[in-house]
Amino acid sequence: MFVVFFPAFEGYGWTRWKICSRKDIVVEFFRMIGNDLLQKGEEWTPWFAITYLKNPSMEPQFRIYFSKDWFEALLTLGSFFGVLGLLFHFKWNTLQAVLEEKETQLSQFRSEVALMKETSSSKYDVSGISASGVSQESAVPARDSYENHSPFTSRRETEIIQHSDVAGAALNLSDITVYNAISSANLPGRDDGNGGIQQASQYGFYSGGNGVPEKAAVALEEEEFLEVKVNFQETFLGHTSPISKSRFSASGNNIASASMDGTVRIWTYDSSTTATRNATIYCGAEILSLDWECKSDRLLLIGTADGAIKAWNVDAKRVVCDLSTAQTFQRVLDIKSSPVEPIFVSAAASAGDGSSCTGTMGYASLTVWNMRTWKAMTVLPLGEDPPAITSLCFNHNGKILAASAVDGMIHMFDMSAGLQITGWPAHDSAISSILFGPDETSIFSLGSDGKIFEWSLQNQGRVLWSTDCSRFCIPNGEKHYRHEMALDATGKRLLVTSDSVRSPIYQVRGYSNGLKTLPHSGAITTVDWHPTLPLFLTGSSDHSVRVTSIL
Repeated sequence: MFVVFFPAFEGYGWTRWKICSRKDIVVEFFRMIGNDLLQKGEEWTPWFAITYLKNPSMEPQFRIYFSKDWFEALLTLGSFFGVLGLLFHFKWNTLQAVLEEKETQLSQFRSEVALMKETSSSKYDVSGISASGVSQESAVPARDSYENHSPFTSRRETEIIQHSDVAGAALNLSDITVYNAISSANLPGRDDGNGGIQQASQYGFYSGGNGVPEKAAVALEEEEFLEVKVNFQETFLGHTSPISKSRFSASGNNIASASMDGTVRIWTYDSSTTATRNATIYCGAEILSLDWECKSDRLLLIGTADGAIKAWNVDAKRVVCDLSTAQTFQRVLDIKSSPVEPIFVSAAASAGDGSSCTGTMGYASLTVWNMRTWKAMTVLPLGEDPPAITSLCFNHNGKILAASAVDGMIHMFDMSAGLQITGWPAHDSAISSILFGPDETSIFSLGSDGKIFEWSLQNQGRVLWSTDCSRFCIPNGEKHYRHEMALDATGKRLLVTSDSVRSPIYQVRGYSNGLKTLPHSGAITTVDWHPTLPLFLTGSSDHSVRVTSIL
């Protein structure tokens, strides 16, 4: 083993110590930036010979760089520059955030002044909001001054319209801001579970007693979402075809990503973490589902389009079990590992008519597997010829399993009894993805039409929050993947896949606008959040996978 230090040079800053026993790392270093080094001067020329020397530490021109004194001196200097770099990075991010916030406030102020000039002779009344319709220009009291707006809000942010208890009160122009409201005329409603009516709009449902909408939100165009403020971003380019799935491990230290060519790659985004578990798994068929064992990072479960279920041991770097669903059910659409018991559930579907559309995936089968014996334990009851199950999720103790289907139904199972305990129609279209809320008193569902609902589990059938991401998720569009969503560790941010090069991040139950990710060069086909940190994964049809840390 030998130690090599590449000195700092203008344009690249301080590089890290490389302690290695493989010369290919040194060769890769010179391959990447060798041309730049040659242009810096002749002092770098001798270093190109280091990869051809059997014992560089014994050569006169390199001996000093392997001495203990040189090592200790550089460690001290490297730490000093590292601290300076961190302080500069922190100060720069702080100043940049302040500048962006001030620019947003200034733009909002200019817009409001221009609007006031146009309507200087008008007075507005909020009593006109009713169940039968909402005026296209309605006035509401400003909820907050622009100085107190969230840093996530854009310059064209639309406040939520609050129904006034003082009907017919005329407001002065200085006390109100004019915004566009969604017309609720001729739109269907649904029971909110409390005797009230949820008024529907093309952007979701909102609650209101006696048919009066309590809150109405204006749809935001994609360009109105602010771009996320990135702390760092890593891109993995190991795949050679579009990405189908990508998941953080239980600890968040490892990542598994699958592509359309039937390969799964295991890798780490942290350069300080050993990459001993890195591997490429060849499955021979399209990967439809991935899930890590919940108690550790030891096992990765893989479901394919030919009915195979593989268990990969990342320490042994081999497939420890190769299962197969019944010949009737050849597509393993989802796999979920129990957070407590050594079991997992597979959702398989028959071939249907061979179409990629979720509504034509055939019939469903839910099988519970033992991870010690690698044998099927039971098949959960779904009735005769049930529609395909597309997404699964366990609650925190593994006692409840939620499953979503292509007919828009949500099913809930008691795992101890192996029986379905409840279910309800949640969407008018197929459901692509389902997630328990952070406190498990609610459950999120994403329809293939782009509608997202948060359902109460304490008052079944009641919608707590909803949004519409159909402008990102083209209904029935030509695509080779099912849309999915992911919640961050706090349960406040919801990341959704996209037919665009950017994905939206919605603020759950928040009044501020959502965010949008940095662009890929293709559609974003898979998403996931780190289990504890503000890091998220995006996989794309451009063959890349990114890990993004946001501020």
